[in-house]
Amino acid sequence: MNEESSHRRRPRYSGKNPRRFEEKYKELSPEKYPETVEKVLASGKTPAGSHVPVMVGEVLETLCPQAGETAVDCTLGHGGHASAILQRLAPGGLLLGLDVDPLELPKTEARLRALGFGEDVFKVRRANFAGLQRAMAAEGLELADCLLADLGVSSMQLDTPERGFSTKISGPLDMRMNPGRGISASQLVKNILPVPLAEMLRENSDEPHAEKISVALAGNEFVRTTDLSDAIRAALQFLSAEEADKSVRRIFQALRIEVNGEFGALDSLLRALPACLKPGGRTAILTFHSGEDRRVKKAFQAGHREGIYSAISRDVTRPTPAECRANPRASSAKLRWAVR
Repeated sequence: MNEESSHRRRPRYSGKNPRRFEEKYKELSPEKYPETVEKVLASGKTPAGSHVPVMVGEVLETLCPQAGETAVDCTLGHGGHASAILQRLAPGGLLLGLDVDPLELPKTEARLRALGFGEDVFKVRRANFAGLQRAMAAEGLELADCLLADLGVSSMQLDTPERGFSTKISGPLDMRMNPGRGISASQLVKNILPVPLAEMLRENSDEPHAEKISVALAGNEFVRTTDLSDAIRAALQFLSAEEADKSVRRIFQALRIEVNGEFGALDSLLRALPACLKPGGRTAILTFHSGEDRRVKKAFQAGHREGIYSAISRDVTRPTPAECRANPRASSAKLRWAVR
């Protein structure tokens, strides 16, 4: 066999520009293109399809998981926080991981099992954290020593066009964390009137142009994510492209929150939290926009006044500038904590 036949060249893209998402973002296959992943990371970006956990050191410092303790990760996601916590719980500890996403949860469980975390130390349950108490009871857990909720949308969801979360890549306008339940974002926009849509946009994302956008969107059918983003930009032609893009991101956020009932689920979690923690138990919540942070702040303050919590964070903890440079998706994160 000659040298030319034994050496296979890497497949080239067909045409000048790759048409498929999987071709454009080679880092979706890190085992095939490790050099691409390294290049993306070195540029200060998050590789498509991967998830870099936010503020891991700060979360560990706040929760202070100890060997033999019981922990709950209410939003398992890619498993980055869970993996770090599990290492601190050994030997003899246990972590229960919850996640509502039926597509990503099996992948994360397999990933953590491959790292050596068996059923004796790591339990997994597909559940929304609104049902925290029921989920813990179903696994035979009464109280936890530490509990984490990371409210951010994972990069695996954002970077998968078929899920409908991306503002840049065309995909079906869905946005459901569990595609088998509820109505899609497309159905929501088609069936809503301008006034309630404007109220939703203000409540869920503090959108300053809610009225103008709601008139352009409400009652219309948008099948693809790019159809919606184009319509938003068309309604905001008086803004700069940069400002219009910010509104696009806020509108997508507002619709995602509504489609998945995120605020209602968070309120349920905040009500249930004290009854799920042991005396001295610690909880940490990572939020990514003002609507979430307001709810967490007020719940912790009320619990402290009523003597439910012995201590709470007075100010939010934010990621360091170095972390934001390395992972731009961390820039909006805020961490608050409370102690039972």
